[in-house]
Amino acid sequence: MKRRWLAPFTPIYAAALALRNRRIENGSESTRRLRFPVISVGNLSTGGSGKTPLTIALAQMLTARGLRIDVLSRGYGRKSKHAARVRPDGSAEDFGDEPLLIARETGLPVYVAARRYDAGLLAEGEQSFADKGSGRVGQELEYRDFSPGIPLPQSTGALAPEVRVHLLDDGFQHRQLHRDVDVLLLNRRDWQDTLLPAGNLREPLAAIRRASVIAIPVDEPKLEDDLRSFGWQGPIWRLRRTMEVPAVDGPVVAFCGIARPEQFSAGLEAAGLKLALRRTFTDHHRYTARDLDRLIAAARAAGATAILTTEKDQVRLGSLASNFPATMPLKTTHLRIEIEDEAAAIDWLIDQISHSSATRTP
Repeated sequence: MKRRWLAPFTPIYAAALALRNRRIENGSESTRRLRFPVISVGNLSTGGSGKTPLTIALAQMLTARGLRIDVLSRGYGRKSKHAARVRPDGSAEDFGDEPLLIARETGLPVYVAARRYDAGLLAEGEQSFADKGSGRVGQELEYRDFSPGIPLPQSTGALAPEVRVHLLDDGFQHRQLHRDVDVLLLNRRDWQDTLLPAGNLREPLAAIRRASVIAIPVDEPKLEDDLRSFGWQGPIWRLRRTMEVPAVDGPVVAFCGIARPEQFSAGLEAAGLKLALRRTFTDHHRYTARDLDRLIAAARAAGATAILTTEKDQVRLGSLASNFPATMPLKTTHLRIEIEDEAAAIDWLIDQISHSSATRTP
């Protein structure tokens, strides 16, 4: 959404951003380094690009190759700023909706803190390197003291079990933490957008030069040409987004509190569902019982047979999800992201980690 009336404030934002970047680049603002390699997944805009689904997909792909993966996140909206390990049975208030979703989807350790470096320290300090396959917090764990700088085999798919890698969710702007690989999601909407507060870009397009790889939607091939014309010479991944929509007979009511709600509605309509009503809340909205009472009443008045939402919204609902009656059930969609030519993309990523790991010093 463009806010043209705020355009006079954009130069002020740009100047503050330039000052911060200059402080980082000249060393006035320190960048801290964790013991194990960090892969950041981020974007330029304020949300809605698919960072969390891609983080989940990468976590699963890298785990399948034999790496020990954990995820670091800010935990937007949580009450505490202190570092904590996410409990899959916890709440969005305690851990944030996205970290909680990642923990539930992957079964991997997820750590949150206002400063991601603190989350990384907790991850590296916990005795969780060999948890005997349980994936559960609180079980007796076996500790092994792995050393940094362990080289990875070159893209063989049979990686050393000692290798541990941090995935940093929504980390492109969090430059206080050193990352070994920066995965930047970009789409046509971002390419045509402007800086905050008039637009939705947290950084200008020139910031893409900091990326290691740029990931674009597979259905926007011209964007790749534009990136090459812009001067980007690095690798480009093409992403395929798939919304898994439950079967519903009759009209439905759709609600969500995400950055780009129009994508959710469009996905439901593309799946053939008839939307009797749409309700949009602010991104990361914290739902109340009153919100749901109104939704259910509106759904009945519209003649709907079910209410649909996103998996992030379902996580934020928590125990309130039980408020939906059997006559007006809540159903959840799931967003999945696939990388075109996945094997080559993961081979490249493993090579980058390998080279970085080999040059790390204890």
